[in-house]
Amino acid sequence: MPADETPATVTGGDESTTDQLLHPVTHWEQLNEQEEADNHDADSVISNPAESTASMTSSILSYRTIQGRTFHSERGNAQYWAANDEQQNESMDIVDLILTLKPGSDFADQFPGAKVVGTDISPIQPAWIPPNLEFHIDDCTQPWTFAPDSIDFVHMRYLFGSIKDWLALFKEAFRACRPGGWVESHEASAMMESDDGTVTDTSAMHEWGRFFIEGGKKMGQPCTIIEDDLQQKCMREAGFEDIQIADYKIAIGGWPKDKKMREIGQFVLAALEQDFEGYVLYMASQLLGWSMQEVKVYCAQLRRELRSTANHPFFRYRAVYGRKPQTS
Repeated sequence: MPADETPATVTGGDESTTDQLLHPVTHWEQLNEQEEADNHDADSVISNPAESTASMTSSILSYRTIQGRTFHSERGNAQYWAANDEQQNESMDIVDLILTLKPGSDFADQFPGAKVVGTDISPIQPAWIPPNLEFHIDDCTQPWTFAPDSIDFVHMRYLFGSIKDWLALFKEAFRACRPGGWVESHEASAMMESDDGTVTDTSAMHEWGRFFIEGGKKMGQPCTIIEDDLQQKCMREAGFEDIQIADYKIAIGGWPKDKKMREIGQFVLAALEQDFEGYVLYMASQLLGWSMQEVKVYCAQLRRELRSTANHPFFRYRAVYGRKPQTS
């Protein structure tokens, strides 16, 4: 649904205040116990840890394993926070279906006469792809290997928490883009919000964004891309013109009255429930010092809150696109 208000800036304290910003695990344990007593919820909210299906053998890259989950290798300077195993990939597949933004295979199918190149830091792409599509293992934070003025359309998405220098990123895109070509950037806010106060400061829904904001600070890779308006600012400074912005509110769960928005919200919830831990594990355990049990307790409470139709959470989503001048 299109946003009807300017996204509010989300701010957090510096690294010394992380403990005050994030609730202790006892907070989530108490909420779990209270709700179990009140509701006698028979649903098992803490599942067994998923086994990673990513093979550690027969691969040119050695993945890191954290609490039984695999993450991209420490190749070059790339530092990414989400798991890259089958469970996480299935979650992202649901996201692709929701937003119809899959930049590789869908684009290649729609434009069979175009050569389409997708890049990623992990070799997790599908085996069956259109003949005009190829994937490269590459790090977009390093100098791009594409020749200057060689690309008609550049699509980037879901890079929050993985880019130290957004201006440098858009400068590389500007260099590679043909004069008159377009660059498009899609990003989501890490913060879950509500218009009716159901996402409270003490809720697990609100805490979700804090993980990413504080984790991003520790990595030096911000997660407040929308809140800081980095896409538009850096795109303009890099030299792009005719910059357009589209803002949306994306529901989480089946609470919207509008049928289409309700369907989207149900798919978003399904994507998150597919792999809560794969999204938050790296930030929580590696950067903020949480144990796996603490992560599980938190995710159990988050699942309860998101399943409740009494709560009306959403996140902000922004698409920004701009054109390289014909003469630059």
